[in-house]
Amino acid sequence: MTFKLFSMLDIKQFLMAVEQLAAEKNIPKDKVLETVEFAIAAAYKKENSLHGCKIKAKLDQETSKTKIWQELTVVSEESLEEEEKKLNPKKQILIEDAQKKKKSAKIGDIIKLPLKTLDDYGRIATQTAKQVIIQKIKEIEQDLTIEEYKTKEGETISGIIQREERGVVYLDIGRSNGILPPQEQIPNEHYSVGQRLKVLLLNIKEEARGPIVFLSRNRAEFITKLLELEVPEIANGSVKIKSITREAGKRSKIAVASEEEGIDPIGACVGQRGTRISAVINELGGENIDIILWDKDSKKFISNALSPAKVLDVKINKKENKAEVLVAKDQLSLAIGKGGQNVRLAAKLTGWKIDIVGQEIKIAPTQKEEVINDTNKKSKKENRSKTNRSQAGKRTKTAKKER
Repeated sequence: MTFKLFSMLDIKQFLMAVEQLAAEKNIPKDKVLETVEFAIAAAYKKENSLHGCKIKAKLDQETSKTKIWQELTVVSEESLEEEEKKLNPKKQILIEDAQKKKKSAKIGDIIKLPLKTLDDYGRIATQTAKQVIIQKIKEIEQDLTIEEYKTKEGETISGIIQREERGVVYLDIGRSNGILPPQEQIPNEHYSVGQRLKVLLLNIKEEARGPIVFLSRNRAEFITKLLELEVPEIANGSVKIKSITREAGKRSKIAVASEEEGIDPIGACVGQRGTRISAVINELGGENIDIILWDKDSKKFISNALSPAKVLDVKINKKENKAEVLVAKDQLSLAIGKGGQNVRLAAKLTGWKIDIVGQEIKIAPTQKEEVINDTNKKSKKENRSKTNRSQAGKRTKTAKKER
């Protein structure tokens, strides 16, 4: 935009430049016009040495004219004495003088004094206006960025990776760039420039250099938001996520419950042929996800949470908030999980301290007899088959000799 347009000789060209600037910066046109009007007022102050005065300007798009005025606040001598202040003629006007210009004026009102509009401005004033516009446009962009992303905090958005520096990943998320710090990344996840990612928008912070948008991919809330995108029943509230815990990049456990009769919460999350949960797993780079049925009965809930292990019994100690879980010895390693991961996640999911106890399954005498009989029958069959094989072998050898 050329700043000689302050002469307003070609208002159409000027407005076209305003619209172009608004489109380029993705800023509403009225915001750009306000900025230009502010710059005109600043240039007028500079040109006429009106430092300290409150000067306002208004650009009329239809008449191609600019109105400029000075604003003064109406005060009284008594109010000035009470505040122990002197009259500031650049910003204030006494009630007596104000009523000469406007009969209905009262204390606290703003009196507008029209000023003579200039046809053109000097080099210094024009340079001042240019600096004001650049600064104001920057401030508007920052305000709009903060306004937009404040409403998206805690939501999932998409971004394209621009670069990676010292472990920090920078993404283009639209109006601004987002930062994915190392501590918010999925461990051992690899990134490449141009790659599109879904991320959780954590928060936006105002810094001296401008607003910074912080992102995350390793929090449990991220999986919740991904499921809301993939599972309509969760989005509309038919299925509710009661609890979730996660060890990013390795495994997550999610407890779900149905809020409506006739809806299978686990089936809704998994989807037909696993399409829904697969979409989430693929976004997370293959992270294992266990969908578990929530139950208000703590024993059943704990038993479900230890899936895929089969639980024999659960003993609850409410005072100590502990649960002793009995499993068959062949299920012990499965219940505990690699490095204690399964029981650790189950404890976090349910909110109970869980102790796993392996137990040998005792077989009743009648069952023992059945087992022995079955074993004998199997051994007899094996012996018969061995005898038949040996006899067949002998017959084969005899036939060869006869030949």
